[in-house]
Amino acid sequence: MSIHSTRRSATKKLKEPMPPFPAQHQEKPGLESQLDPRPRYEAPLYKGADKLLGRTALITGGDSGIGRAVAVLFAREGADIAIVYLAVEQEDAEETKRAIAKEGRRCLLIPGDVKDAAFCRKAVETTVEKYGKLDILVNNAAYQQHQETIEDLSEAQFEKTFRTNIFGYFYMAKAALAHMKEGSVIINTGSVTGLEGNKQLLDYSATKGAIHAFTKSLAQQLVDRKIRVNCVSPGPVWTPLNVADKPADKAGTHGADTPMKRPAQPEEVAPSYVFFASEADSSYITGEIITLLGGETAAA
Repeated sequence: MSIHSTRRSATKKLKEPMPPFPAQHQEKPGLESQLDPRPRYEAPLYKGADKLLGRTALITGGDSGIGRAVAVLFAREGADIAIVYLAVEQEDAEETKRAIAKEGRRCLLIPGDVKDAAFCRKAVETTVEKYGKLDILVNNAAYQQHQETIEDLSEAQFEKTFRTNIFGYFYMAKAALAHMKEGSVIINTGSVTGLEGNKQLLDYSATKGAIHAFTKSLAQQLVDRKIRVNCVSPGPVWTPLNVADKPADKAGTHGADTPMKRPAQPEEVAPSYVFFASEADSSYITGEIITLLGGETAAA
């Protein structure tokens, strides 16, 4: 095979799954192993370049969806990984660990709930005990539940959403910073809903807006310590979060209303996290929010 034909095959466009997908619903938090079609996280066109060689990353919600894809690409770039997930997601976490092992890196599994500040501190301590340091924190765990009106939104749901989506980010960042040194990175997962709002996701949208402001404020606070803080803010992504949130018929059309007529696959979102984690790529970038919206331009 010639050099030119090899280059052509390496840059071949993947054909991503297009909705409508089969009608499906799962009880929360949902398992990736039960989604149809399975979300794509292996990123066969992505070639590692040792951008994170020798680094250690802790990823919340790392068992599935965006978190799993980020874990795999971080490993492909040379990082050892720790993932935080709910105990009921053990099956997905084990698959993520196997995928990381295929990349030749280590993966530490830490089940628990980020709503608990003590657990967050313990997760960080466990990671540092295992790997000797912590260079990268990815705050990604999330809770989402549609409600038609504010009257339908219970106080209990409102509190759970905030404790998972923004309290958990605060707990993890505060714990991680006790161990982070110059050159360390925090990456938060925001959402288009935090920029545009969503009438059925009042609480979720509010937490994502808070995450965006948290990112910018923490970046300002840490810039003198040479620790960067950025945020990836996607539109619809094909993950268990959405199938466990929507009725079966609506889950099958998730993302169909974007200009690209489909949701992102996790492997399409994960390279943005590598970009922010890599000193080679983004050493002069902090306090930024990057949007990945499938052709939508209004939110940016």
